[in-house]
Amino acid sequence: MAKLSLIADPTFTVKVRIPVAGGEPSDVEMTFKHRTKSALELFIKSRAGRSDVESFLEMVSGWEFEEELNPASVELLLQNYMGTALATYRTYVDELVQAKLKN
Repeated sequence: MAKLSLIADPTFTVKVRIPVAGGEPSDVEMTFKHRTKSALELFIKSRAGRSDVESFLEMVSGWEFEEELNPASVELLLQNYMGTALATYRTYVDELVQAKLKN
């Protein structure tokens, strides 16, 4: 019997390496929203008109910070750790694509 379901779980959790100026990157666990191949393509195309905060919240459904995940806390994170938006986006897309390659 197959160990793989035809329908993927709606979320997945991985660590994102957040760059820290003058220090070592910090691994932060984030829960991402799963997307199908066509949904991922649509998401990527739609990012051009969205802010980093909006894009972040469309990818991430949970995180290990004590603060609640909301636009204000995401804005604070992105303002203080400028590489976070790109690191999160890359991790998200890589995980979805790598999952497809592994399966």
